[in-house]
Amino acid sequence: MLTRQGVTSIAAGILAIAVGRVFGVVELFVVGAAFLGAVVWALLFVHVRRPQISATRWVHPTVLVAGDTGRVDLRLEHRGAVRSTSFELAERVRRANSTDHVARLSVAPLAPGTRSSAGYQLPTKARGIVQLGPLLAEIRDPLGIASSRTIVADLDTVTVAPKTFLLAMPTLGQGVLGRHLLVQARRLGPGEFHGLRVYVDGDEPRSIDWKSSARSEDLLVKEHTVEGVRRCTVVFDADPSSYLDADAFERGVTAAASLVHSSEQAGLTTRFVTAGGVDLRGPEAGANTQRVLARIQPDAAPLGALDRDPGEGLGLIVLVTGSHQSTAWRSIQAIVDPTLTALSVTTGERARHGVGVSARTEDEFVSSWRALNGKTTSKVEAPR
Repeated sequence: MLTRQGVTSIAAGILAIAVGRVFGVVELFVVGAAFLGAVVWALLFVHVRRPQISATRWVHPTVLVAGDTGRVDLRLEHRGAVRSTSFELAERVRRANSTDHVARLSVAPLAPGTRSSAGYQLPTKARGIVQLGPLLAEIRDPLGIASSRTIVADLDTVTVAPKTFLLAMPTLGQGVLGRHLLVQARRLGPGEFHGLRVYVDGDEPRSIDWKSSARSEDLLVKEHTVEGVRRCTVVFDADPSSYLDADAFERGVTAAASLVHSSEQAGLTTRFVTAGGVDLRGPEAGANTQRVLARIQPDAAPLGALDRDPGEGLGLIVLVTGSHQSTAWRSIQAIVDPTLTALSVTTGERARHGVGVSARTEDEFVSSWRALNGKTTSKVEAPR
């Protein structure tokens, strides 16, 4: 195809020939012919020297997290029979609700069968889907009159997962939540027999082992193991009316992603629920949740009735929402049973419930979760 300079050359050639014919100036015929001849030569050049390139695209790391900087590596192979001219690679990078960016890379001439590589950085300021391509190889003649573009790699998409904090899950007896869970565990009854110890004030008389006490100088009571949390359900309220603004919604996405990831890392049976009938569970719940949360947008559809979790042992059900007034909280309360402890994570208000987490900023979310669980460690981590 002709560049702007090529179009100008054709216009100049035609004008020179026309003026030369009107005024009978032979030199203008020569000038016009030179302009037109240059255009023909340029078109032949870009057609004959068009690089026969194939390309493979690799994105590193394989899992991109919002805020990271990834890299796109391009593996090139010249399959033509003659040496290529120098050319330029151009790839369009498209993000939702963002201005497109074009990555341009210059490549030196390649001999037949030669392999080469090129690459560019891929900033990921926000979660979502990034579309790459198509990758074009562009050449121009030395005069800049004509250019040629060839697609050497098709479209590709990159999923950018939300930022994820690795949080310590509750331990029985530790922190406000841990003490609450310990009471719940004891209400469910004793677990397996662990051993005997000396009776102290406050022990239940029914826990005394009278046969063992008869052979001892002290009263002995039976100790049983108490199981900790075994399952965790995270419910994300996607209703835009529950959130103050878009930033509050994004903090909710980060909180939900962090809780699902942390629950899975702690070995708990993990479940994720949100609007649109999304109900993820099983061994791939964590990975599938990251994919859902990378794409999720505000959804006014009601959360609807939740199914009861059939799992065994103590469980947590965590609602991530923007406000205590959200209708999703009532949906949570409808499935709470003696084995489940419900708590909320609110991104627009301070937590009001006895076991609740404030997430008006990311730092507050992390510190509030620590305080609730009596923990002191957490870190930002890419989901696996």
